[in-house]
Amino acid sequence: MAHQLAGQDAAGRRENWAGNLTYGANRLFTPASVDEVRQVVKSCTRLRALGTRHSFNAIADSTENQISLHNLDQISIDEKAKTVTVGAGVTYGKLAPIIDARGYALHNLASLPHISVAGAIATATHGSGAHNGNLATAVAALEFVTADGELHTFSHEKDGDRFEGMAVGLGALGVVTRVTLNLLPSYQVAQSVYEHLSFDRLKDNLDAIYDSGYSVSLFTDWQHHEATQVWIKRRIVPGVKNDWQPEFHGAKLATVKLHPIGGHDAEPCTEQLGIPGPWYERLPHFRMNFTPSSGRELQTEYFVPRERGYEAILAVEKLRDQITPHVFITELRTIAADELWMSTAYRRDSLAIHFTWKPEWPEVSKILPQIEKQLEPFNPRPHWAKLFTLPPARLQAQYGRLAEFQALAKQFDPQAKFRNEFLDRNLYRS
Repeated sequence: MAHQLAGQDAAGRRENWAGNLTYGANRLFTPASVDEVRQVVKSCTRLRALGTRHSFNAIADSTENQISLHNLDQISIDEKAKTVTVGAGVTYGKLAPIIDARGYALHNLASLPHISVAGAIATATHGSGAHNGNLATAVAALEFVTADGELHTFSHEKDGDRFEGMAVGLGALGVVTRVTLNLLPSYQVAQSVYEHLSFDRLKDNLDAIYDSGYSVSLFTDWQHHEATQVWIKRRIVPGVKNDWQPEFHGAKLATVKLHPIGGHDAEPCTEQLGIPGPWYERLPHFRMNFTPSSGRELQTEYFVPRERGYEAILAVEKLRDQITPHVFITELRTIAADELWMSTAYRRDSLAIHFTWKPEWPEVSKILPQIEKQLEPFNPRPHWAKLFTLPPARLQAQYGRLAEFQALAKQFDPQAKFRNEFLDRNLYRS
């Protein structure tokens, strides 16, 4: 049940998509069915699930075994329930056109459609929008294999609060085989970009700026006290004119298509210039058939309370001369609060400060503690799948239901089969 996958060289070494991490697992299993997943789980003493390799840290790594659900690619729509159930190998890029053709949509998408549904929700990957929850908030049910090889299905409807502890599972509860998502009626989105928004405008207008679209992203290189670009994605409402003013809080409407990173070709980016299109062709920043972002890169992201977002931006800005030489771009997004125990937006409307770094880990590793120190007054929560150096005690203090999550993990995985160094350090080590 093992064969060579994308990102694996002739010697069997496997890298993540950005090339900054080589996985340590000796074996990669690629089961073709749920029954084969159960057999693999039973046969291993240590095992981690590997998604589409978009994690920048070792959350999916193992010193022994990994399992890829790539072959579990079924998609089934329940018209009555208005849900879709997908195999754990399905990516958003594959799912979106299929449900759109049936008249449905999802409430949110990440900036990359290349990622798998199961992997995205496990790490609280989020997309954007002041009133949009992260991708895991759309989960209605989960099917996963626990450490004993048994198959279980849990749902929001039947399991209530307990289910809120499962949706962002960090791979600690079992190997997810299917995910059921709530659907919305399909909708269209138009996207435009504005250039050069002064940070001064955020002091009294941060909420107004982020409420100006269904999804809004600010990009900055931290120089010149400004967002170099503002990406605004608006849902098209029948009867409401798709009109874009030439100026937005002092920023100017772009008249050509832009890439968030200055000097990069905009061809890989989703359509702009206010041209309407399907939700799934506008909500991501990058198109499915192109290399997302910069390719070889590192990523870091911290979530802070939205009501203190302006202060947090100014705190990070103090490090601009250390940051700018090593960063491609920083994106500032908002995410609505949720009730998912291990979500980075748990009970907190959040501003996400996302760094896309040049592949210069020695330098970046020295900058991260400085950023984390600047953000300390804001109780930052780092993205589970990206690079951070926050001490375990400080990280654990951000999750008031961590003890309950640990108890859930022990119930499903009493022998710590799904634990690895990343989880040991960040969830259990003091």
